[in-house]
Amino acid sequence: MYAIIEVGAKQYSVKKDDVIEVNKQVAVKGDNLVIDKVLLVVKDKKVEIGTPYVKGAKVEAVVLKQTFGEKTTAYKYKRRKNTHWQKGHRAQLTELKIKSIDLGI
Repeated sequence: MYAIIEVGAKQYSVKKDDVIEVNKQVAVKGDNLVIDKVLLVVKDKKVEIGTPYVKGAKVEAVVLKQTFGEKTTAYKYKRRKNTHWQKGHRAQLTELKIKSIDLGI
């Protein structure tokens, strides 16, 4: 059984006991999150597709930790103009472990 969920503006394919990194969520280590934006659920050969979300379906997850992603840098340079700039960024992430997928039946 697996599901495709939407967290923030991104979509993730998850199964039970998967560990995923999503954009920062307002939660602390050990909190339980219920994600009800489930786009698709597959159980055995049965596929359930939402319009846009599957009614009654939810995914339960537990927060493992709050962390930072890899550092990315942006550098812009204009030749012959003596102009350049550089910026760095590290995305704030939340690590989730999927506890269960519920169809809501």
